[in-house]
Formats: sequence, structure tokens, C-alpha cells
Amino acid sequence: MRNRRKWLVLLAAVASLSLVAAACGGDDDGGGTGTTGGSTGTTAQDLTGTIAISGSSTVLPISSLVAELFNEDVSPNVQITVDGPGTGDGFVLFCDGETDVSDASRPIEQEEVDACTKNGIEYIELAIAYDGITVMTNPANGDVTCLNKGDLYALFGPESDGIDTWDGADSLAKQVGGTDGFPSAPLEITAPGEESGTYDAFIELAGIEDTALAQGVPEDKAASLRTDYQASPDDNVIITAMEGSDSPLGFVGFAYAENAADQVKILQVDGGSGCIEPTRDTIADASYPLSRTLYIYVSKAKLADSPALQSFVDYYVSDSGLIDAVDQTGYVELPTDQIDATRSTWESESGSTGTT
Repeated sequence: MRNRRKWLVLLAAVASLSLVAAACGGDDDGGGTGTTGGSTGTTAQDLTGTIAISGSSTVLPISSLVAELFNEDVSPNVQITVDGPGTGDGFVLFCDGETDVSDASRPIEQEEVDACTKNGIEYIELAIAYDGITVMTNPANGDVTCLNKGDLYALFGPESDGIDTWDGADSLAKQVGGTDGFPSAPLEITAPGEESGTYDAFIELAGIEDTALAQGVPEDKAASLRTDYQASPDDNVIITAMEGSDSPLGFVGFAYAENAADQVKILQVDGGSGCIEPTRDTIADASYPLSRTLYIYVSKAKLADSPALQSFVDYYVSDSGLIDAVDQTGYVELPTDQIDATRSTWESESGSTGTT
């Protein structure tokens, strides 16, 4: 297994939300595994072409590292671009036929399914890892250690516009089962915006919509967060904001927060069974309330025309992708039965003869 230090280099690279994992030459040793391009019979040494991947900024580090390792291990002649504008924006590109693979931090939604269907885009959905949406503040904010779902609603929910201090949320928190008693300190929120799958997943997992509807919030506004926070599609920007003041609030994918654990304070979340810290174990067994599954979506039309894409996804669902790359980027690998299910789905729907 490669040195985990690569993650630190990769994290710096993804600040620009773009990584090109490509090589114009190199040794033939890069294809020395004897890998073939799935059922096409194309050898690794023959593979050329381009692969475009876009979508979730949470999944971006995994796909970027898989691209890098694929170029090293299989073929240096396939040019792979990876960027992370957000799950929603990624699906727009994917369903317009502009990308080959869409990274997603939530399942595809019905309106996106409809857009793909309208444009004749069929796809294969593959689960690749677990993540836990991690709520953070600054270490100086010592009075806050755990938030329950009522607290999350009072701080982030659609009724929270205009609340600019932590204790300003006390009254609303008390209404919705929160703990209230927040500190008297400025509340400066930086978090993913509407284009992000993390935004949608947070609303679902934190029960924001259900609480909003129970509060009488109109249905068209219930599945949303407050509108007056600083939104960013870049998880690194959110991490930086947590370091910039004494009482900020935000959330990102687990790997980003864990990697910055010396600079941020990771908060526990109480989903009804007590305060749980996000860790590899609590995310893997879903005892952490904000745990979720990460995905890639592969275009069947692009797959039919691209031995390179077939070989790349073969590599992605091998141990090099689903175990090594997931681990090196700080996410949580799927259990064996779910890895087997991902591989079975890929082999049956793509015609692949097996993983790399």
C-alpha cells in the first residue's frame, strides 16, 4: 500500500477543484499488470483516450487518487480529468452527456433521473465508500461539544435566517427539542451550498425537512437550509473558515475534517441515542447519525465506446480503488459484502470479465 502521506499532497491539489491525472509518455512498466480493458481484449499498453469525471467535491479526492494510480499501474496514456463542482452540478453535466463518470455524495434524485432519461443517458450506479458528514467549530469554542437534531435545525434550518449569535438560536432550539443554552458568541456559518450533495444529505440525515414541516414551514421551503450563511463548494474553504474565528460553524465530509483535526473542533451529534463522535467505526456501523454512502455513476453509452473507461472502472472497483484509495484519502471502506455487491453490479451491467 502506498504511503498515506499522498493524501496531504492531494488535499493541496484539490483546492483548485481540478486535477488532471494524465501522462504523455512514461515506461511500459505502468501497464505491467497485464490488465485488459474489460471484455474488449485491449491490452493496457494499447489504452488511450480521455475520461471526464465531475461531481461531488467529497468524492473528488477518491476519484483523483484512483486516476493517479490507474495512470501509474495500468496505462499512462489515458488522460483523466477530475473536478468537484458539487453533486448536483455534476449530474447536470453527466445527464447532458458531457462527462463519463459522475461522482456523487448522495443517490441520484428523480429530477436528475428524468433529465438523463430525456437525453438517453443510461448509467450504472456503484457504491464506493462510506462517509460521515462532520459538523465543526473552532477549538476555542469550548462550550459546544455535542449537537442534537433540534440544535442542528435551530442553527442551520430554514427558520434560522437572521440568527447571528449562538444563543440567538436558543428559543428555536427549545421549540424543536434542542438543548438550547448556547454560548453568547457570534455565529458565523460556512458550509456547502445547494449544488452540493453534502447539502442535500445533511438536510435528510439531520431531519431538517421533517422538523420544518412540523413547524409549519411551507413545503417548498422545508427541504432547505437558512439562506444567509456563506456557501462554498470547496471543502478546503470551509475548513479554513473554521480556523478563522473563535465561534464558527460548518460541516464537510469526514476525511476533510479528520485531516484538519488539529485546527478544527469536531462536534459529536446526538441522533436520539446519545452523543456520537464521527470515527471510522461509528461511520462504518452507521451509529453516527450523519453517516452516508458515496457513489460513482458510469455512463453506459460512453462505456460502449471506450475501452479506457471500461478498464478505469475495472480498476476503480478493484482493491486498489475500493480499499487502497478509499483508505489513503481518509474515507471508510465498504464492508466485504457491499464491496462484492458493487463488483457484481459492475460486472453484470458492464459486461466486464472481472476487476483489475
